[in-house]
Amino acid sequence: MIKDFILPDIGEGIIECEVVEWKVKEGDVIVEDQVVADVSTDKAIVEIPSMYNGVVTKLYYAEGDIAQVHSPLFAIDAEGDGETAAIDGAVAKTDASKEPEALVDLAPAVSNEDMTTGKVLSTPAVRRLARENALDLALVTGTGKAGRVLKEDLLRYLANPEAQATVVADTAPSMAAKTSVAVTESDRVEAIRGVRKIMAERMSESVATIPHFTYVDEIDITELVALRAQLKERYSPEGIKVTMMPLFIKAMSLAIKQFPVLNSRANEDFTELTYLASHNIGMAVDGKTGLLVPNIKGVQTMSILDVAQEVSRLTEAARSGKISPADLSGGSITMSNVGAIGGTAATPIITKPEVAIVALGKVQTLPRFDESGNVQARKIMTVSWSGDHRVIDGATMARFSNQWKEYLEVPSSMLASMV
Repeated sequence: MIKDFILPDIGEGIIECEVVEWKVKEGDVIVEDQVVADVSTDKAIVEIPSMYNGVVTKLYYAEGDIAQVHSPLFAIDAEGDGETAAIDGAVAKTDASKEPEALVDLAPAVSNEDMTTGKVLSTPAVRRLARENALDLALVTGTGKAGRVLKEDLLRYLANPEAQATVVADTAPSMAAKTSVAVTESDRVEAIRGVRKIMAERMSESVATIPHFTYVDEIDITELVALRAQLKERYSPEGIKVTMMPLFIKAMSLAIKQFPVLNSRANEDFTELTYLASHNIGMAVDGKTGLLVPNIKGVQTMSILDVAQEVSRLTEAARSGKISPADLSGGSITMSNVGAIGGTAATPIITKPEVAIVALGKVQTLPRFDESGNVQARKIMTVSWSGDHRVIDGATMARFSNQWKEYLEVPSSMLASMV
């Protein structure tokens, strides 16, 4: 029985998504709960599992296409009547009437292994793109290993067939043997989709509608670094990864208790300000699909170890791109650890409808005078706050930052303030 698999709701308000990668191909035998595709929403990559056992008979979209929610994603022969054998592992069979090119498509494309037809070496995705453009791959000069035709080779050819890359190899048996490559460069056009598109839209809206101001300060985290080292040694055997981030996040939550306006949001027409009870502190992560900002929900009720475990979970999920939309929604204030990549100060852009964001600079060992006038090496981090000037004034931001700074510079005060 042939059934259409309908793309289900994959997040509140999401009506379409991009097909990033098919995990199966037409003719594959699949089982219930097997992942058949990765799709990219405007927030993250989501795995789509099958609801049935059977044989895939049709894929309605190519990789890179935009699929509509509540529309067919693929078709499946739920009874196993197709060109492949039963699910229990019988030997697959192929219809002898199929064209040779179609037989190539039934090879294991998911593994991204090289395939050859005649003298052309390429991958299934490249072959599909060539067929879509009615192009003979033999006309394209491959620059990959062993002359393999890469996707960029194909796109370069399609953009300018006359300016083909030429490859001249020196075949002399020498360790200094080199390959001389003369490539005529051409512009590459890439659609702005998924996370990159939604980030651009949100940042444009934030810049256009929020009057930002920035407050910068230095924090001496020498004692905090020492505390983190102790916690790491103590809890690493239990599989708990304690980085600096959980300490920054918990200290921020404690400071918010005294300055709740930092954890507020205004309504659309700016007639009401809601002070949020839950401290849902977001952390910017440079993920596989672009910048993602998952948030740790209810930090005010969590221990440092609880926060550490959530930080690890969300960071791993964001970097893989496979993160629940629920983990990306509902944030109340954001922290960006740009210093982990580089730089000491920044002017971060507030994520609407939040009213504040902080960028952490890299930690530097710098000379500082102690109370007796002696020079000491200290761990110094610059922090850059951006605030919504309609809600937060400069003095409030400074006082809030000073309270957060005290918790970080004197960790015992943070521990004493936790319930």
